[in-house]
Amino acid sequence: MSKKETPLSSDKLSQLIVKGMQEKKALDIQVLDLRKVNNAVADFFVICTGNSDMHMAGIAESITDEVYKITKEHPWHKEGSNNKNWVLLDYVDVVSHIFSNDSRIFYGIEDLWADAKITEVEESA
Repeated sequence: MSKKETPLSSDKLSQLIVKGMQEKKALDIQVLDLRKVNNAVADFFVICTGNSDMHMAGIAESITDEVYKITKEHPWHKEGSNNKNWVLLDYVDVVSHIFSNDSRIFYGIEDLWADAKITEVEESA
């Protein structure tokens, strides 16, 4: 009989999502820590930009693959896979947002959640 695995912390899950983004060279990755923000809908938002429809789809697939490898979990909810302006992968405690450049500017998620602690992720070499 196998021992039940301990669920991944939201902090570790956000790091897996960042890894998935980096695997596909996502642009301008930011992690918004919402744990100390009143009425936050998640612990973390992980945000990035893709430079084309194919790039955004590849980033979303990479995130899903990286998270599944460790947790054996699929996103609780997915949105935007068809329109490719904003793809959202909701893992309940951590939500990833993959934006086109224009949509990221238009929606300004970072401004909406300005009370969050925002960490900019260095581009990987």
